[in-house]
Amino acid sequence: MTVRRDFKEPARCRPDLVIGRDELFTSAREQLTRGGSVLLHGPAGIGKSTVLRALAADYGDAARTVLRCSATESESHLPFLALADLFGLVLDEVADKLPSAQRTALESALTGRGESTLQRDGLALRLAVLSALRALAAAGPVLLVADDMQWLDSASSELLGFAARRLGDTPVQLLCAVRTEGQEYDRHLRASPPDTLAVRLNPLSRAQVSALLDHRGYTDLPRSTVREIHRTSGGNPLFALELGRALGENPTPPRPGEPLPVPTSLRALVLSRLDMLSDEARRTLLVASAGARPTLALLHAAGRENAEAETAQAAALGLLATEPEGPAVRFAHPLISAALYAEAPAQERRAAHTALSTAASDPIERARHLALSTTGTDPEVAARLSEAAALARDRGAPSVAASLGLLAARHTPADGGPAPDERRLEAAEDAIIAGEVDLARDIAREVLTRATAPAERVRAWMVVIEAAGQALGDVDAVYPQVLADAGDDPVLLAQVHYQLAWRGLVVQGDFAEAREQAAHAAELAARGADRRSELMALALQASTETLMGHPDAPVTIKRALKEPQDPYVACHHNGPGAARFRWLLMSDQLSEARSTITALLREVRRRGMVESEVHFQRFLAETELRSGHCGRALDLARESLRLARDSGIGLGASAMLASLAEASGGEVGRALELAREAAGRAEEDGDQMYLSRALAALGHARLVAGDAAGAVASLRRVRELETGLGINDPARGRWQGDLAEALVRVGEPGEAQEVVDVTREDALRLGRESILATLDRAEALVRAARGDQEGALARLTSVQDRFAKLGYGLEEARAAFAVARLRTRRPGPTSYDEAARLFRRCRALPWLRQVEAAAAEETAAPAVVPVPAPVPAFDALEGLASMERQVAALVMEGATNREIAARLFISVKTVEATLTRVYRKLGIRSRVDIVRLAAGHHAK
Repeated sequence: MTVRRDFKEPARCRPDLVIGRDELFTSAREQLTRGGSVLLHGPAGIGKSTVLRALAADYGDAARTVLRCSATESESHLPFLALADLFGLVLDEVADKLPSAQRTALESALTGRGESTLQRDGLALRLAVLSALRALAAAGPVLLVADDMQWLDSASSELLGFAARRLGDTPVQLLCAVRTEGQEYDRHLRASPPDTLAVRLNPLSRAQVSALLDHRGYTDLPRSTVREIHRTSGGNPLFALELGRALGENPTPPRPGEPLPVPTSLRALVLSRLDMLSDEARRTLLVASAGARPTLALLHAAGRENAEAETAQAAALGLLATEPEGPAVRFAHPLISAALYAEAPAQERRAAHTALSTAASDPIERARHLALSTTGTDPEVAARLSEAAALARDRGAPSVAASLGLLAARHTPADGGPAPDERRLEAAEDAIIAGEVDLARDIAREVLTRATAPAERVRAWMVVIEAAGQALGDVDAVYPQVLADAGDDPVLLAQVHYQLAWRGLVVQGDFAEAREQAAHAAELAARGADRRSELMALALQASTETLMGHPDAPVTIKRALKEPQDPYVACHHNGPGAARFRWLLMSDQLSEARSTITALLREVRRRGMVESEVHFQRFLAETELRSGHCGRALDLARESLRLARDSGIGLGASAMLASLAEASGGEVGRALELAREAAGRAEEDGDQMYLSRALAALGHARLVAGDAAGAVASLRRVRELETGLGINDPARGRWQGDLAEALVRVGEPGEAQEVVDVTREDALRLGRESILATLDRAEALVRAARGDQEGALARLTSVQDRFAKLGYGLEEARAAFAVARLRTRRPGPTSYDEAARLFRRCRALPWLRQVEAAAAEETAAPAVVPVPAPVPAFDALEGLASMERQVAALVMEGATNREIAARLFISVKTVEATLTRVYRKLGIRSRVDIVRLAAGHHAK
């Protein structure tokens, strides 16, 4: 089909492309923009056609003519069919421009009239296709779009390859997609233009599969189910969508331990070769599909005597991947295993699990297979499953423990001990630890429909509240109910007041209330001899006091760290260890903070505590950022954000920290995006505590981006929020220095000095040395803006040394940068060497770019006399503000806007804005008028 570009098509969206294909799309789009061709390749269902259509829609407007074809397997035997699709509608346009023999051959091939063949008219046809493309290109660029090239009829494929290799500089581009496995795309690349870019589409990540399912309307799937869809589909978007559709149409979700339902469409796709297997080989593969980690030894132990020959037969048919050096039996794609299992009758599945329940060497696997081979309740099976869940928990596999716990509950008799719901709640608590909050909440809600015992109900309510994460406002109605259920039991009340402390912190933004509730919870827990709850409450009280700048914080931390300790609480992200880390970080003890958080992170990974891992990875990134290890911090922050997106835990907080890391060591544009995302999530959750941190990150990113006015707007709001919250420790957000610097840049040194003075009181009271150094750097900029260059330089030199001793590498580099910009002599080629060296050591790329730009500007600028300009004494300037008078005075000296910006340590945009205000106030129109004023001649 041909689309002429004599008209404008309506804009079209790229619905699925934005999910996991942005980078790929950008590189392909850039290749097309350069005039090159693109070959998309990958396995069936990976999304080649989607990307192809989006690229054609996005780039097609750049071509005058777009030729399209899409081949199918059923028509691949018909000669010249693809050629007819491509040229059928433009034959009349090019026919008169072809030599007679070429025209005759091409018309015969496209219309089917005559007996044209490659054997008889080979050269004429080859030249005709080439000539036709050149004729079309003479009138404007041509884009040839071909999908499913593997099904192109051989004649069309040969002709297009001949032309593609000979197009040279002719403005004809190919955009093609072909189904391949491995490196099979090479032969298609050899038949493409020499400048063709081969782009392989890889599987989607779990987060991308989740986004794709949400985009298609499958929004109610639990995260554990999405994880299973990703595993079963292997990240293939087509397979994932089909599995999601099957789940959406199935009113009964799969039971714990069971695989996903595989729709008939996918079974037919991946099991087309199953009928070629013998019955015994098929049974062997069924046992392998039921096993978690099948090996030949396991198959033998399960009674499959001829496992070697039968798996070899399956491998020859492409059902199994051959691994000659390993004992594992691995399916060529996870979907084959799932489809094979789904295809088998229930009786055969149970027989496979029965065999594996004795053959598997791992006790957890044996218990799982025993459960899946048993129907109905059985106290012995339930007990074995419960023991297996405890073992999985000890191994650091809480997700497995949750699955086994649910199986145990299903096999527990109603009158058994422990009761089925007790085992369900234990599974829900394991799911919380594993980060599967949707599953945990669903379990707890189900238990609450029938539970009557206060302890059981409060336990279920605690799961519901924990599953809400930062969105505690969404469960506000729960608190009166859980207080009523707790009655006067101190142990139950301690748990409730602990959650009320978090509500006070997150929803109300009231640190004093949170501290009071946490202290009350600790007292109640101690009265009820509940050491775990007491430790958690003390840790929260300590963290709240630390953020408030309360003098009791160190004492409360010591109380929380007293023996006896609870191993789970000790490494929890809200436990005493985390509280101590926060105190160390805010007290400038970076080395000890790093060793503390590293040990905690190692332990939660061992235990499989996903939520704590997300937070601790972020804490470690923050520590590295403070230390000036920007590259390391960026890697950790990105990994924390990826883990947060995969698990749905701590997304706002991880985006906030990733923004800070990007602004220091990555891309400022990305930093702005992440900060806005973090602020949006905090607003949506009603989380006042993290909203202030997200806005602080946004202000910092804007400052680094050169948007001082935007930084002031964001950081003024942070100041208002934290004043309302009662946060008095400036080391919590460390935004005050950025606000003061941004205020100087926009011409508000008075307000900047006020910020410095107010913050210094708290920093002196709490002994926050790094904050005091940051404030001194900001005050130096205020002095410079007011004309005290020498005093500013002396202060900055001292600040740089102090940061170096404290180990704040990035802050040290920022001070060196400020020193370089305020040197009283004319900057030479090496003026910025020290700042560049320090930023390079930190891998602070955005800052390094600023240094390089400043050095280039100073090298190009004429000499500037580094003497502060006196404020003119004539009456005309008396009505101007301080910054306006200084700018006007420097203009009178003949300084350029760039020179004024360098001397006053403000941006050129601020100079321009200030001059606009000066013109308006003085009733003049230009710099020349200011100079005339200085000479006493006011030009009208």
